[in-house]
Amino acid sequence: QVQLQESGGGSVQAGGSLRLSCAPSKSGFRINNMAWYRQPPGKQRELVALVKVDGTKDYAESVKGRFTISRDNAQDTVALQMNNLKPEDTGDYYCYQRISVNGEPFREYWGQGTQVTVSS
Repeated sequence: QVQLQESGGGSVQAGGSLRLSCAPSKSGFRINNMAWYRQPPGKQRELVALVKVDGTKDYAESVKGRFTISRDNAQDTVALQMNNLKPEDTGDYYCYQRISVNGEPFREYWGQGTQVTVSS
């Protein structure tokens, strides 16, 4: 069983920066998509940024130009650099990876979430 562990959440003032990182408990498996999702207070979980195995990236409109997703295929890690944070970026951020473990079909794996709070 693979577990994803996020780190880097915290509290910042508007305009500040945070960097989130995510690493699996075991590495060396096939991974296609990696992504970050967030769940604002009282709202549904939403996609923030995604990076495919070929490096193609996609971002939510609300974070374009401020957030950057990156992946390290050698370490099976994914990071999210968040700059110029706004109060509306507040929420629980979840790491996502789609992994094939030991040749089995790909399935989705989620981290437990890390909290980001942006104050005005």
